[in-house]
This record gives sequence, C-alpha cells and structure tokens, in this order.
Amino acid sequence: MQLVIHAGVAFTDEGRLLQSLQANGRVFSKNGVDIPRPRRFKHSVWPVLQSLWTEPPSSALHEQLRRAIPNNPDVKRTMLSSDEILGDIAQAIHEGQFYPLAGQRLAYIDEVLQDTQIELFLAVRNPGVFIPKVLMSLTEDQRRAVFENTDLSCLSWLGMIEDIRDLAPNVKMTLWSNEDTPLIWGDILRLMGGFQDDVAFDDEYGLLSSLLRPTGQREVLSLIRQDPAPEKEDLRKDLSRILKDFAEPDKIEEEIDLPGWSDDILSAFSELYEQDLAQIANMPEVRFLAP
Repeated sequence: MQLVIHAGVAFTDEGRLLQSLQANGRVFSKNGVDIPRPRRFKHSVWPVLQSLWTEPPSSALHEQLRRAIPNNPDVKRTMLSSDEILGDIAQAIHEGQFYPLAGQRLAYIDEVLQDTQIELFLAVRNPGVFIPKVLMSLTEDQRRAVFENTDLSCLSWLGMIEDIRDLAPNVKMTLWSNEDTPLIWGDILRLMGGFQDDVAFDDEYGLLSSLLRPTGQREVLSLIRQDPAPEKEDLRKDLSRILKDFAEPDKIEEEIDLPGWSDDILSAFSELYEQDLAQIANMPEVRFLAP
C-alpha cells in the first residue's frame, strides 16, 4: 500500500487539489487510487495527529490511524489531502520555525503504518506573503506569542524540510513553489496518482485559466487543442508566456494587511525565498517540480 499525503501548506491551493482529485475520481479509482472524503480525515486521522501536540498517542489512536487506510486488495494508493496534516494554523509558526511538528508527525505516521510507503506532496510559498497571512489568521494572544518567541526574519522552509528528512527519512518528498502551481497542475495530479505523463485530466488547465483575462483564456484553449499536441517543453514555455502577459493582477497579487509589513520586508523575503527554492531543488532526497 502507498499513502500519498498532500499537506498544503496553508494558503496555497485552497482546496482546489482535492476538488480536482474528486472531479477525476473515476480515473483514479479505475487505477486503484482511493480518495477519502475530508470527513474521513477529520474523524480518523486528525485526532491522532493533534494529540502529538501534547502527549504520545494511545494504542487506541494507533489503531484508529491504521483503520483509516483501506484494507482492500483493489486499492494500491490512498490519498489524504489537508493543510492541517503538518499542523493547524496556530502551529504554522511556532518555536521559531514553520510547522515545527511536521517531522514528528510524519515520523509517527511512518512508524505506525510500517507496511505502507508514504509520499509527501507539499507546496511552499513566499514567506513574505505566508507569514502575514498566518499572523492575521491568529487571535491577538496567539499573534503576540509568535512575536515574543520567534524571530520572523529567520523563518525559512529549509528548517521544516530538514526536520522531515531527519525524523522521517523513509517518507518520499515532492515539493513545488505555490507560485508555479498553475503551470504544473497536471504534473502534480499525475504524480500523486502514480500515472504516466500521457494521462490527461478534466479541467487540467482550469486553475491557470481562472487567473487570466478572456484573451489569455482563449490562447490557452487554442494551445491545448493543437493537433498534433505541442512538445511538453514548448507547451510550458507558451503557458508561462500567457500567464505573464494575460494574468489578472488582482488574482495573482495579494494585499498584505499586517501593519508594518512593508514592501522592503516583502522584497527581502522574496530574495531569500528564491535562494531557498534553488537549494531545495538540489536536495537529493527531494523531488522538486518546476515549470
């Protein structure tokens, strides 16, 4: 059995990936892929992971986690998708790190599900945008605690990734930049399902089109209807150009409401983020997706 965990992070796909998985459910189920509904995660998996915040899970919770994985010979892969698997929003910035429980949680899942190969799929995003979005989602007391206990300028995704590698070395990691998601949406779905490159999905370019003006949407439609289909590398270049030329500014640019979070701070984080992405892409234990 293979367990595929899509763990967000928060403020990335906003539930779109689970919607795409369910919309293409027939293709996945035909190939032995089980996609549990969110309610199943909430009842079976979330209580187990949340207990790690305070104490080791009981044997009953161990068994509860095992039961969440189908015991069905027709099912080869099970997918869980939730941006709370690595921690809820109150745990997204804690102890000077993004998702400090991420490595511990994945190590626990790997230990309990010993006969299961676990794959983690995760989008990261610019900390200059992620940090203020997290902080503005917290209560005033929670936000004050973060400011008191965390040097925000030192926050990087590298710490979380290194924790996962160290504590859960058997977990295979696939990461990508959230900013690239519209251009690699189909690749993410195919890799999560264990499909070949030539498998197509309904609305594979829907996320990209939703960010474009009508002229750009028509260009995407014309491009993907070409016969013969363009080579993958050429298609990517054309889609990148279309996104650059025809994106709706209000759909790709986010306002930051955190007082004092200036353009200079955002620029500094953006520069560090690009350096981190280059480092992540070269990690031998990580499969990094890029357009």
